[in-house]
Amino acid sequence: MALPLDGDGKPFPIVQTEFEEHGGQFSPDGKWIAYVSIKSGRYEVYVRPFAQGTGDELRISSDGGDQVRWRPDGKELFYIARDSQLVAVPIRLGANGETVETGTPVGLFVTRVGGWGGVPGSAQYVVSPDGLRFLMNTLTGEVVTSPITVILNWKPKP
Repeated sequence: MALPLDGDGKPFPIVQTEFEEHGGQFSPDGKWIAYVSIKSGRYEVYVRPFAQGTGDELRISSDGGDQVRWRPDGKELFYIARDSQLVAVPIRLGANGETVETGTPVGLFVTRVGGWGGVPGSAQYVVSPDGLRFLMNTLTGEVVTSPITVILNWKPKP
């Protein structure tokens, strides 16, 4: 939902479907919103115009994606793929604010951010202002669980 700060101030839906959508990110110019939806049967990254009732969505990821982020100049979208790679997709926004063209997705590097897919609001990285570096909340070691010992029919000595 969005709430206009001028005019009548009535909230309106940005994306409203029967599917789960999360992780919405406004483009730097405020005209587009990138988000994650499960409408294809798995989490995928989409982009659509922000203006109420205008334009269709465009799927950005092709084999699953989550934790979408815009490059600060709006020329790329980043997301975490199912294989834990950080993927960059070149984006060209039309001057009229009504069109978007995508380039070929490029895997940048394997991340260790953990928890792929479907934890709303759990983006584990941010893009630097120049769009060339990333700050990532990474897992530093292997997750090891300690065994649990259960003793049945235990009685203390009298």
